[in-house]
Amino acid sequence: MVKHEELKNSTIFPLGESVEEFKPYFTGTSYLNMLVTDPQYNCPIGNVTFEPGCRNNWHSHEGGQILLVTGGEGWYQEEGKAAQKLQTGDVVTIPAQVKHWHGAAADSWFVHLAITTNPQSGGTNWLEPVTDEEYSKLEG
Repeated sequence: MVKHEELKNSTIFPLGESVEEFKPYFTGTSYLNMLVTDPQYNCPIGNVTFEPGCRNNWHSHEGGQILLVTGGEGWYQEEGKAAQKLQTGDVVTIPAQVKHWHGAAADSWFVHLAITTNPQSGGTNWLEPVTDEEYSKLEG
């Protein structure tokens, strides 16, 4: 299990802030530190940190997304497929319009860089939460 102090001392980028506008789309607490926001680069990049057990709702991205796991352990799942355990060094490429969710394992912090691809195509479509029942089956 990665503890809070261990995580803070081992992350590549600063933790960031808990963002009020995203709280309705997460179960648990997460933090965001936007690293690249300049539209001339056409590639927003955020460092996202999830406390143990935190996960986002099911959602999709109009232009797709890439996740680069930089710390802890977590989960990624596309609709209709088995969940994948994620660890430091894993890379997930998510095509446009694919319904999915990602978040921390129950006993670990989880950190990834979220790269928005093709942002000119649109934003994130937030959907229903991942239920406690769905999530608890992953840890069994």
